Amino acid sequence: MNYRHAFHAGNFADVFKHVLLVRLLAALARKDKGFAYVETHAGAGRYDLRSPPARRSGEFREGIARLWDGEAPEGDLARYLETVRALNRDGALRLYPGSPRIARFLLRPQDRMRLAECAPEECARLRSEFAHDRGAIIHCGDGPAQLRAWLPPPERRGLVLIDPPYERDEEWGRTAETLSTAAARWPQGSYALWYPLKAGAPVARLKADLVRAGLGKLLFAEMTVWPEDTPFRLNGCGMLVLNPPWRFEADLEATLRALAQRLRRGPRAGARVAWLVPE
Repeated sequence: MNYRHAFHAGNFADVFKHVLLVRLLAALARKDKGFAYVETHAGAGRYDLRSPPARRSGEFREGIARLWDGEAPEGDLARYLETVRALNRDGALRLYPGSPRIARFLLRPQDRMRLAECAPEECARLRSEFAHDRGAIIHCGDGPAQLRAWLPPPERRGLVLIDPPYERDEEWGRTAETLSTAAARWPQGSYALWYPLKAGAPVARLKADLVRAGLGKLLFAEMTVWPEDTPFRLNGCGMLVLNPPWRFEADLEATLRALAQRLRRGPRAGARVAWLVPE
């Protein structure tokens, strides 16, 4: 595996994914009873934006830096930005939280977190990040395979985040299979599946595979910052949400359109939210 998230931490795709993650976890926390949070591709937990990989790519400058330096956002965007500020108390943007650190910021004492990461160096950093956290279980190995052991969790409610790098074409099919298998083991859980929007990316096939699998209550949210037919780059990204919490989709498209305008790189930035399989 060649993917290293240190080059991409804090880019527009991270911002999109983490805004939705904050919204999902906040919705689950409306009930007092604890819930499970599970990740299949957790990464290192936090990233130094002054590190050589981050400075070399500069992707964070077109992502989190635009929100950090711009006009103060509201609503979901403000709640997301609060999780980033929690790592940067001096007011200077240096550290970016991965999704495990964002989740830890929002989870309560009664909630539990299970994280998997297959890259040994990344997992070592993840273990160090949560070395003294009794609410975090960490597995160094294949995350999708580990799901079979973790599901169903003792908690009856919860969220599974599936966020592969999509380095190889076969990952698309495996991702659809992972979600279908997990939902069969834990049908009452909520699932969030991130995917890239690139020219030629098999997103339509992914959606069709999941509909054919008979999954119910399947919503998708997508945001583009470049024209969608621009080749050789990430034009946008999306997230499929299975069993979203109640009213999760309310006003979501307006939030993502506002985010797209903050992060846009071309004239046709935008967002859309729709049901693949309605409630």
